[in-house]
Amino acid sequence: MTQKSFTIYKLIVLYMLDRVTFPLTRAQISDFILEKAYTDFLTLQQAIAELEEENLITTNSLRNRTYLMITDEGRETLAFFGSRIHHGIKEEVDQYLQSHALELRNEVSVQAGYRKSAKGEFVAEVTATENGSKLISLQLTVPLEEMAVSICDNWQEKNQEVYKYLTEMLF
Repeated sequence: MTQKSFTIYKLIVLYMLDRVTFPLTRAQISDFILEKAYTDFLTLQQAIAELEEENLITTNSLRNRTYLMITDEGRETLAFFGSRIHHGIKEEVDQYLQSHALELRNEVSVQAGYRKSAKGEFVAEVTATENGSKLISLQLTVPLEEMAVSICDNWQEKNQEVYKYLTEMLF
């Protein structure tokens, strides 16, 4: 692999993050880049790590997902070097993001995680956002880790029902 190729992989990641208004997960970016066979998994992970070290992206890990967002420095870099990405690759990225927009947004707009408290209990933290605004954020303290895991898993599937129930009950 040449340095030029490695730079292109990093630029593709920046381009993807720049084209959306919400964070993408590491898995979402990997799915696209690996499906198109632009590079292999390890090289892509190295590219993402370097982008973070260079402050061109920020990462936020929650439970088993890592969310990536482009920084202002990343946007500046992309504006300066983005022309190095082949037009066909940009079209493929744009088509992918357009055809999967709802699915990608839904996957990252609902987040859940848990932590162990100082008292030995488990705190499940769940959120749902839309267009950058937090719709709901809950913290539930439970005695068992299995309960916290279950809350997080069920939140992914039932968040809309919970939100609807709460708004109907409280308004």
